[in-house]
Amino acid sequence: MNSNDTPTTAPHPFVGMWVTADGYIRQELLPNGRYDEARGTRKSAYTGTYTVTGNHIDYVDDTGFTATGDVRDGVLYHEHLVLYREDPESGRDGR
Repeated sequence: MNSNDTPTTAPHPFVGMWVTADGYIRQELLPNGRYDEARGTRKSAYTGTYTVTGNHIDYVDDTGFTATGDVRDGVLYHEHLVLYREDPESGRDGR
């Protein structure tokens, strides 16, 4: 417990930046259940909410578009994309 006697919880293990091998697509899963996806130089190309059930992620874009993803062996398979966890220390993906 913190100084306010409020329980604290660690963020979900999927929270953080995920990137394609070429770095073109960067998807950040935020701790508040939102995501922000950049494509090339276009920041926030897609934004919305996500929910996690086990290793499965359901996405709902702010426009209403839906998509899914699954994390297997530390790799995020999001529809036709393959994304790798970015190493926050180096700024590079974690492959």
